[in-house]
Amino acid sequence: MTAPPRYPRDMLGHGAAPPDARWPGGAKVAVSLVVNYEEGGENCLLHGDAASEAFLSEIVGAQPWPDQRHWNMESIYDYGARAGFWRIHRLLTGLGLPVTVYGVATALARSPVQVRAMRAAGWEIASHGLKWVEHKDMPETEERAAIAAAIALHAEVTGARPRGWYTGRCSANTLRLVAEDGGFDWVSDAYDDDLPYWARLGGRDQLVIPYTLDANDMRFATAQGFNTADHFFAYLRDTFDALHAEGAAGAAKMMSVGLHCRLIGRPGRILGLQRFLEHALARGGVWFARRADIAAHWAREHPPRTRQRPSEMDRATFVARFGGIFENSPWIAGRAHALELGPGHDSAAGLHNALARVFRAASRGERLGVLRAHPDLAGRLAAARRLTADSAAEQASAGLDALTDAERAAFGALNAAYTARHGFPFIIAVRDHGKDGILAAFRRRIANDSETEFIEACAQVERIAELRLEAVLP
Repeated sequence: MTAPPRYPRDMLGHGAAPPDARWPGGAKVAVSLVVNYEEGGENCLLHGDAASEAFLSEIVGAQPWPDQRHWNMESIYDYGARAGFWRIHRLLTGLGLPVTVYGVATALARSPVQVRAMRAAGWEIASHGLKWVEHKDMPETEERAAIAAAIALHAEVTGARPRGWYTGRCSANTLRLVAEDGGFDWVSDAYDDDLPYWARLGGRDQLVIPYTLDANDMRFATAQGFNTADHFFAYLRDTFDALHAEGAAGAAKMMSVGLHCRLIGRPGRILGLQRFLEHALARGGVWFARRADIAAHWAREHPPRTRQRPSEMDRATFVARFGGIFENSPWIAGRAHALELGPGHDSAAGLHNALARVFRAASRGERLGVLRAHPDLAGRLAAARRLTADSAAEQASAGLDALTDAERAAFGALNAAYTARHGFPFIIAVRDHGKDGILAAFRRRIANDSETEFIEACAQVERIAELRLEAVLP
C-alpha cells in the first residue's frame, strides 16, 4: 500500500496562544547577541576550495572566481578578523553584555588570539560548521562527516566541544544530522518563530532557537538592506520596541541580533549597534543572554512533552483513536488519514479541519448516513444505556440523563415528529446549550424545511466533532 502523503513543514508552531516564556526577572524580551566569526573559513583556494568567496562583502555583485584567489575579497574578510572583531569586542565587553559566537571551526583555528579573547570574556562559542560554505548540494554522508570534523576541530581549538550549532548555508538534512549527533543543547538553523521550540529530529527532542536574517547586519551587504548606521539602529529599535510591548501585554518573546565582524565592525556602522544597545538598556525589562542560557532556561521551564501526533499514526491507530469523532462513522477517519497531513493537523483544530473536509466532500447519501447514525436526544438508546461513550457524556452534560417524566415525554414527542418530518434525528451540540435551550431549539427548528435542517444538522455534527477533539488533543 502506498504511504499517505505527509507534509513535514510546521505552519502552526506555538499558535495563537504561545507559552509564557517566564524570562528571568520578569523580562519582557530576551535579546541574544550573535557574533558570526567566519573570517578564515570562507571559500578560498588557500582553503582547498574551487573558487573564491562571493557572499556578504563590500563588493557589489561579487561572483566566485574559479581557480583564482580573489585578493580584494580575502582582504575584506581579513578586515573582519584584524579590526572589526576588536571593535565589536570592545563595545560588547565594555557594556558587560553576554554574547554567543557562531564560530566556523576552520576560522577559529586560524584566529587563536581572537578565540582567547572570546573565552576570556565568557562568550559562548557555538559551532558555525567546519567551513563557511554552501551545504545544499552535499551528499548526506559528506555533510555528516563535515559536522563530525567541525565538532572535533572546535574542541581542539576552544578546549570544549560546541553545545550549540548554526550552519547558516545549510541543506535540507542539516537539522536532522546535527540532532542525530545528540550532543547539542540547541540548534539555530531556523527562522520560523520568536520563541524557542522543541522539534522531533534525528529520533530525539531537539531544542531549536530560531535565528534572524532581518535584524542582521548582513543586510548592509544586500541590495535591499541597510545603508547607514541609523537604518540598522532604527530597525533594531523598532523590533525591540514591538517585542517589548508584546511582553508587557503578557506575551514575552526573544530577539536575535546577527552581527558579522567585517560588516558591523566597520566604524561607519558600529554606532548603529551601540545606539540600539543603549536604547534597550535604558528601556529596561530586557534579559541579555547567551543562547546557552536561553536553552537552559527553556529546557527547565518548558521541557519537551510527549504527545499524540495524529499525522504520524498508522492508519489502524488513527482510525481506532478518531473513528468515533463523527458518530459511528469511522470511514471519515479512514479517508482523512489518506489526506496530506502534517504538524498543522496534530492539534484539535487542525485534525478537525481534516475530518470535516472528508465529511463535506462526501456524497449527500453518506452525509445523511452520518446524521442518521446519531441517537435521539434522551431517546430509547439513552434509556437502555446503549449510547456511545461520547454521546452519553454529552447528553449527561446537559442534564438529559436526569429528566422528569414530563420532560422525557416532551423529548419523545419532539423526536418522533422531527424524524418523521425530516428523515433524520434532531442534532445539536448539547455541550453548547442547557436543557431549556435545547428544547427551545428543538421546537424552533422542527418547523424548518428539510434542506435547511440538513444544512444545520451537518453544521452541528461538525461542532460536536470539534468539541470531542478538543477533549483529547491540544
